[in-house]
Amino acid sequence: MAATRADLPQGELLSEALMREVRARFLGIERDHHGRERLYFDNAGGSFRLKAAVERFAQVDAIPDNAERIHETAVELQAMQARGADDLRTILNASGGSVYPSLTASGAMFDMVRAVAENVPGTNMVTTALEHPSAFDAMRLYAERLGRELRVAKSNPVTGGVDVDAIVDLIDENTGLLNVIHASNISGAKLDMAAIVRRAREIKPDLYILVDAVQHAPHGLIDLQQTPVDGINLAPYKFFGCRGSGFSWMSERAAALPHHKLAGKKPGHWELGSSAPWQFAVLTEIVDYVGWLGGHFTDATDRRARFVAGIERIELHERALLATLLDGTVHTPGLRVLDGVQVFLDHEDLTQRDLILGIGFDGVDCTQAVVEYGKRGVTVYERVASSIYSKRMLESFGLEGTVRVSPLHCHTVGEMERFLRVTREIAQTFAPAAPTAINAA
Repeated sequence: MAATRADLPQGELLSEALMREVRARFLGIERDHHGRERLYFDNAGGSFRLKAAVERFAQVDAIPDNAERIHETAVELQAMQARGADDLRTILNASGGSVYPSLTASGAMFDMVRAVAENVPGTNMVTTALEHPSAFDAMRLYAERLGRELRVAKSNPVTGGVDVDAIVDLIDENTGLLNVIHASNISGAKLDMAAIVRRAREIKPDLYILVDAVQHAPHGLIDLQQTPVDGINLAPYKFFGCRGSGFSWMSERAAALPHHKLAGKKPGHWELGSSAPWQFAVLTEIVDYVGWLGGHFTDATDRRARFVAGIERIELHERALLATLLDGTVHTPGLRVLDGVQVFLDHEDLTQRDLILGIGFDGVDCTQAVVEYGKRGVTVYERVASSIYSKRMLESFGLEGTVRVSPLHCHTVGEMERFLRVTREIAQTFAPAAPTAINAA
């Protein structure tokens, strides 16, 4: 029987043999582009690239032909785009609707918020404190422009997420739009999307819902048949693919709302200008890879079934890596017990977390800690309250800053142990001096 996400609360590692195959398919895991050895633990800010994705990008982008023609190569490019659009639906388990390729997922989020906000009646709009600025700022911009109340659900400083009640309590019959993140890029906490969508629609059955899945998509399953929303975005460059690409899916009713488009195009068409077929080709390589991985755990031939098996094994492996970082191994103590190290938002239910950790040190601030990691060949990232990408989220948790640690499923337990050793060294190097005893006179 195949393992499910809830069967193994501490996750399950991929076999060593399979990991060798996985790692062989990625670029730069052990060394950077200059050949220097390093641990890259900033995959929440990007991700390792699939060799096949990079190669396919170069191959397809080198083709000079315009896809909007009738000759053989144009038809080939059209088929490539159609397959890529189908593969977005494979990732999301979506049917119908419209696929919107864009330069960035952030730009697409602004476009989707604008279409709904400007064309769907309501007196208020609802979002959360944990949204990426592309969602939160879009919601705030159009709430102010249209004279609507922006209601913001507070975060939960224990779980690192947002409680379902905190969101649905803000929704009423006058809510025009709900915009919610699938998983936090600060804490890794996954929001209960199924419960959010179900309960929100119990209050207002025709409520429009938009979801930012950029952070979550490479780490866990998305199923729009279980969580029917009106718009959702992801970013291939955070999903083993290439920069300069974002993808969104919209329901038929959302896609048909007035938006920027050429007058002669169909109502649900969102793409402006000539397409970039490589975007679609790279997305197909991503689905091919996850399906290849899933094929080691299922005999199914259906593309979605193999994708599901693959993304679930990615989730289980990453959960095991998360458990390793927190609790350590027989060789190396985990973050939870390292002197001088704090684990922020350390919710114990790992099934509700993606592979992201926030940590701090007693003797050094997070920015300097990131520099110290770099000196030791480890790339992590600081999230500080002075950053527009972090301020609102950190303040909602009562934090001034955190060192964000975000490995990927192509990492191993050995690499987690190496990170733990480096972390202990930094903590010891900057340990506050013990107070000096003063003899009584």
